[in-house]
Amino acid sequence: MLSRFRTVLAALWLGLVATLAAVAAPVLFAGLERADAGRLAGNMFRIEAYAALGLAAALFLIERRLASGRMRAGQGSVLSINLLLVLGALFCTVLGYFALQPMMEAARAGQGLLSFGALHGISSVMFVLKGLLLLVLVWRGAGTS
Repeated sequence: MLSRFRTVLAALWLGLVATLAAVAAPVLFAGLERADAGRLAGNMFRIEAYAALGLAAALFLIERRLASGRMRAGQGSVLSINLLLVLGALFCTVLGYFALQPMMEAARAGQGLLSFGALHGISSVMFVLKGLLLLVLVWRGAGTS
């Protein structure tokens, strides 16, 4: 039951990431002025980043419990592949939003070493990587019952 709940949470997180990337952001930039679209997209990515912190914490706790049970049964380590996938997605959130977002704001003001475009590119790569890590986590969870 706990592994199913983990898979559902991971799928919800993946759905949020995919919807933002494939639907919400493109629609905003297609229908609004660039500055307005950027502001609204930034708000949506902020919401996703904070939701990601909560989802990652929940998934971490679930996966630690599942991995501990497997370890006690002699079937693996407490450091599972699924736990690494969760931590990787969390890292992508922390770097991609919480570290780079302030740097992007500074770059807009003409400060910092990297341009806004370069920082946005790095942030986008982190977002795509997070989606891929979550996809693998969901895929792995879908294979177990």
